[in-house]
Amino acid sequence: MKLNNLPSEVVSKRQQFITLDAHTEGEPLRSIMSGYPEIMGRTILEMRQYLMEHLDDYRTLLMHEPRGHADMYGAIITRAVTPGADCGVLFLHNEGYSSMCGHGILALVKVMCETGTISLENEPRVIKIDTPAGLITAKASRDADGKIKASFENVDSWAESLDCSVMVEGFGEVNYDIGFGGAYYAYVDADLLDISCGRENVSQLIDMGRRIKHAVMESHVLIHPLEKELSFLYGIIFTSNMVTNPQAHSRHVCVFADGEVDRSPTGTGVAARIALLHAKGEVELNQPLMIESIVDGRMIVSALRKSEFHGKQAVIPEVSGRSYITGQHQFIMDPDDQFQTGFMLR
Repeated sequence: MKLNNLPSEVVSKRQQFITLDAHTEGEPLRSIMSGYPEIMGRTILEMRQYLMEHLDDYRTLLMHEPRGHADMYGAIITRAVTPGADCGVLFLHNEGYSSMCGHGILALVKVMCETGTISLENEPRVIKIDTPAGLITAKASRDADGKIKASFENVDSWAESLDCSVMVEGFGEVNYDIGFGGAYYAYVDADLLDISCGRENVSQLIDMGRRIKHAVMESHVLIHPLEKELSFLYGIIFTSNMVTNPQAHSRHVCVFADGEVDRSPTGTGVAARIALLHAKGEVELNQPLMIESIVDGRMIVSALRKSEFHGKQAVIPEVSGRSYITGQHQFIMDPDDQFQTGFMLR
């Protein structure tokens, strides 16, 4: 059976969204190219607030089922708001809106360069991107085969709290550190808790991640030194020395939002981890580490230099990973569809 394109008169009567989908080390990114109304705001944080207050149904429509799924992740490219920036970006997921997303930056750079939105010749190209966490400096280049490689220098990242503990109902005491890499994460040693970070154990990881996150949120107040809107715990990252790649330093499994599991090692998460390891004296500046994910994706992270951010002793991490375009979608919103804003099942 041959499928023909939808007749123009059918499409014209329905609201449309054009997306370009990609993944970084297994973690999806749905870049929304058209369909959104104008997003108001003078700053990225104001635009993020506008999305939350006025356009949140669009997020659930494109992230949740039947057009997405519980672990979908998205991005909206916006106008730049700081001098010298090429564009801005707002990230969205099953629960709301991220402050920063490393895998999303890497995928977005790949998408923009491959589609010609940003021209990339033979010389490396610096791309400045506004995010709610701050200005990101990304770099795109071509290797000897002409393939596009991407990396980014993250915002100031630091060790927020070391050697903390919390009682988790139904489990007991859990030790954790908190690091900031564009968002706050609590890091838990899965090996000490005898929790496997393999993909076959994803149900326990989600359950424990949710419980630990709620326990930490209730007992540990976070105050970002500059932006009140960034003062929240974004996720739990389980770390493990049980790796499949002999070159890997460790494995990350990030559980964030409403039980969402990052398929990549988590770009902002590896940035905060390198800040934690440097603060503990376990990693030197410019010492690259490979961190692998629950599906054996990998990212390379290093602390390029020390920095100071409003009283926080920080580092500037550099993160790289592999991204690929997976498809282009034209979503149609039928006005009679009973699932106007989608739904989510776990």
